[in-house]
Amino acid sequence: MKKVYFVTATNTDVGKSYACEVFLKKFAQEGKKVGYFKPIETGVETLPQDGMKLFQIVKSLNSDFPLDIDHIVPYQFKLPAAPFVAKGDTKVDIQLLIYKAKKILDYCDVLIIEGAGGLMVPIEKNYFMVDLIKTFQNELNAQTILIAPSNLGSINDTMLSCAMLESHTINYEWYINLYKDKESFETITLPFYKEYFDKINYLKQQRD
Repeated sequence: MKKVYFVTATNTDVGKSYACEVFLKKFAQEGKKVGYFKPIETGVETLPQDGMKLFQIVKSLNSDFPLDIDHIVPYQFKLPAAPFVAKGDTKVDIQLLIYKAKKILDYCDVLIIEGAGGLMVPIEKNYFMVDLIKTFQNELNAQTILIAPSNLGSINDTMLSCAMLESHTINYEWYINLYKDKESFETITLPFYKEYFDKINYLKQQRD
C-alpha cells in the first residue's frame, strides 16, 4: 500500500527539509521507493533551494525517478514571504497540486510532502497551510508529521500547533528536532513534555 506523509512544523526554520531528508532515507533503507513533493516554495531566485536539494536526494535513492523539478515544486515564487504575499496575482490551483502529487505516487511507494512555514501560513485569503494538509489527508489519506523545535519558548508553539491539527481532525505524529538549546532542553522543556504526552518522538532517533 502506498503511503503519503505531509511534513509541517510549528514555524519556519524548524527543520522541515531536514525531516524530509531523514524520512526519505529511512523509508529507502526499508526497501521502499520514495518520492518528494513541495507544493509551494518562496524565496526562489533561480531554482528552489529546498526543493532541489530534496529532489537530488530522491534521484540518488531512486535512479529511475523520471520527473523534473518543475513537477516536484510546481509553485515557485521569488519573494521570501508567505505564499499569499509571494504569489501576487497568481491563483494557487489546489486540484493541480493534488494531480501532481498523484503523478509522483505513480513512481514511488512512499511520498513525502513538505509544507511551507507553519500551519497558519496563508496560501489564499481564507485558505491556510492547515487547510492544504487537510485536503491531502482527504484526497490521499496523508499522515501528518509535525516538527517541533527544542528551544526555550517552543512549548507554546508546539501546543498551539497540536491544538490546531486536532481542531481540524488531522491525524498526526510529532517529532522534536533537537538542535536548539540542546544543553538546557532536558531541564527547561522536556519535563513538561514528559508529563503531558504519552510518547515523545525525536527526529534523529529515539532517545533513552
